[in-house]
Amino acid sequence: MDTKLPEKPQICPRGSRQIDFIEDPESFAYSDFFHQYLLTNTPCLFSAKFTESWGCRGDWVTSGGRPDWDHLLQNFGDAVVPVANCGIKEYNSNPKERIPLREYIRYWRDYSENGCRSPRGCLYLKDWHMRREFPDRAVYSTPEYFSSDWLNEYWDFIDGDDYRFVYMGPKGSWTPFHADVFRSFSWSANVCGRKKWLLFPPGQEEHLRDRHGNLPYDVTSAPLHDLSLYPNAHKCCSPLSVIQEPGQMIFVPSGWHHQVYNLEDTISINHNWVNGCNVLLMWKFLQGELEAVHAEIGEWEDTMEDWHGHCQVIMKSCTGIDYKEFYSFIKIIAENRIGVLQNSSEERKKALSEESSAGCDPTLPGPPHAAFDLKKAAEILTLMLADDDFQKLDKEPLSPRPDELMQRLKTYA
Repeated sequence: MDTKLPEKPQICPRGSRQIDFIEDPESFAYSDFFHQYLLTNTPCLFSAKFTESWGCRGDWVTSGGRPDWDHLLQNFGDAVVPVANCGIKEYNSNPKERIPLREYIRYWRDYSENGCRSPRGCLYLKDWHMRREFPDRAVYSTPEYFSSDWLNEYWDFIDGDDYRFVYMGPKGSWTPFHADVFRSFSWSANVCGRKKWLLFPPGQEEHLRDRHGNLPYDVTSAPLHDLSLYPNAHKCCSPLSVIQEPGQMIFVPSGWHHQVYNLEDTISINHNWVNGCNVLLMWKFLQGELEAVHAEIGEWEDTMEDWHGHCQVIMKSCTGIDYKEFYSFIKIIAENRIGVLQNSSEERKKALSEESSAGCDPTLPGPPHAAFDLKKAAEILTLMLADDDFQKLDKEPLSPRPDELMQRLKTYA
């Protein structure tokens, strides 16, 4: 039996093999991005013009375009950063350790000077919360296209985590095949260096599962060509391949699985974010994760006290969030948007009412965008209230109660 993939990969369903390239900030409005890429969940690449004013584009980079290790040591050397070993696989990812940045830069220098070789392997600084640790350092500003960011707004509000990261790595460092946390959007900007992205539209990853149902660690590995191990791999389209140059930003939509390589010494800024355009995908992702937990421990449902509560605990340990926290997330965003409408002037409220009757444009700042967000929050809360598993949870600790919040949202959404 022939177990090899076809020589010529299949074409992705969308037809075009090129990612849209946005050249000029002056001619590309937020409304353009909202309608063409956010609502359609389509990737795009922004030119280096969009980041040329960032402080880090000058301060963190030498005149030759390489990372300025001396500047980084002087300003952040004592920071303790997470570092992944790209040569070791652990639960479909790379194991991490935390070390001082000065130790990592010493390693990085030695690695680069020794032909990209080290007894320690290839180490990649990933998921460093630099902005949270150094809030007064104006090294970059979030582009307006990505400013409607419920995820970081919520975690900032509760003074918890955040999803804003710095990545630094030598040539050859890489990130295995994955989709982003909570099925969030992500954007990534190269401060210096070049990356290669392999992007798969949502659903294509299902063809890449092995005979046990597991996703691959590396979509370029030889075993994927063995149909006895990956029986449906031949059905998968070829990935959308994107080379990201210094200064450029890439928008990765919800649910697009991807694998990323640093083609040279590279530093990047990366945010994960959720808003009204993809919060439904986040809710569906959580439902799917809970369903997987149910399947895993379903045999103990009749014998385990508070089985549903235990399922929520397991889901949170795997994904970072459970249904109650997701409700809190929706509540905070909704209350913040109600505040926007309440604090707006009477004239703007009147204008908003008139726009709503004709179809409010959510790309307008202030009340129109707040009204759009409230509508999406109400839609999600309606789905939650109808969800059997959410109904079975103890909602007494929730304030306000979900049904009370729903009644309040109906007066705005």
